[in-house]
Amino acid sequence: MTEGTAGWLPLSAGERSVAIDVLVHGPLSRTELARRLGLSAGSLTRLTKPLIESGLLVEVPEADAPAESRQGRPSQPLDVVADSGFFLGFKITEDMVYGVVTTLRSHIVARHDRPLTTHDPAEVADVLAGMTAELAKRHPRLAGIGIGVGGFVQDRAVVGESPFLLWRDVPLADLVEERTGLPVVVENDVAALVEAETWFGAGRGLDRFVVLTIGAGIGYGLVLGGKRVPFAEEDRGFGRHWIVDSSGPLTPDGRRGSAVSLLTIPSIRYQVRAATGGDHTYEEILALAAAGDPMSARVVEEAARALGALVAQISNFVMPQKILLAGEGVGLMDVAGKTVEETIREHRHPLAAPVGLETKVSDFHDWARGAAVLAIKVLVLGSAEA
Repeated sequence: MTEGTAGWLPLSAGERSVAIDVLVHGPLSRTELARRLGLSAGSLTRLTKPLIESGLLVEVPEADAPAESRQGRPSQPLDVVADSGFFLGFKITEDMVYGVVTTLRSHIVARHDRPLTTHDPAEVADVLAGMTAELAKRHPRLAGIGIGVGGFVQDRAVVGESPFLLWRDVPLADLVEERTGLPVVVENDVAALVEAETWFGAGRGLDRFVVLTIGAGIGYGLVLGGKRVPFAEEDRGFGRHWIVDSSGPLTPDGRRGSAVSLLTIPSIRYQVRAATGGDHTYEEILALAAAGDPMSARVVEEAARALGALVAQISNFVMPQKILLAGEGVGLMDVAGKTVEETIREHRHPLAAPVGLETKVSDFHDWARGAAVLAIKVLVLGSAEA
């Protein structure tokens, strides 16, 4: 750990349990915290004392705590000192690196982006190190780095395969740690986003929760029992094989009628370009569709029906309390949201409960924030299920 980082590391297993519960659900009274963790008053005092002394937890006025946590005799609830440590999160795309600094509660306090002019792993690590140094000038108490990459990641350290960066078996965590002196966690970008939304976003407090992202690819994350479910295919472009319309279009990336062929931004642009000869951005295609351009409108409507079918299939099999739709392609909902909703109803039982579909308009800094949250979970709190 480099000089100036958070002074409360490392935590014991018991201390981590307390810190995680207060971080995610706090402020909490001691009575409520002991009940949630199944601890005696004495055991809780033993675990919280070093956390308070180190500056990770703090006693707050009772009025600041939620009403449901104020139980038993009056006492000062416990909360996390959000700015007791800061965390870097990076999202690497094909041509940019997006960086953020967050507090323990994942609030973004700084942003810093740089163009990516090379995919050479060592040079990309140099870019990340330079961004770290720049951000450390304003936030010297950095506790760790999280990096989100589109692709297959092994052991939260090695990028096994990234089609966007043309990488295979790149030890990215080691490369960045050697240059910064900070501990590093690398993860698939969708998995990191799911972790952030589960702890601090749309999935907070939910037992069954799904994140579905549309953009350059299709991303899917499942949360059961409040924990993300890891699976072998989550980093390997499963959307290429998820068929939502067997008679749908065939594009260069993805099988005929797959979620990737119908929904991703490159495929939508390819379909319009193949039909009209015009090379339009995704935003231009949505605008043309809204204005009544026949070809753009047809492609966008097909995409909307595919999205509705995909959401309905997920709902039928997983029965989530909420589905969060995120990614740079969510503008589809603004233009063809009605078609999406109608298609969902067509593919669901008439008496089925309405799908809790929430759309998040986000940018790549939200993905970088997800990487920072993963760093918090793994490097700081040692959360086993992260």
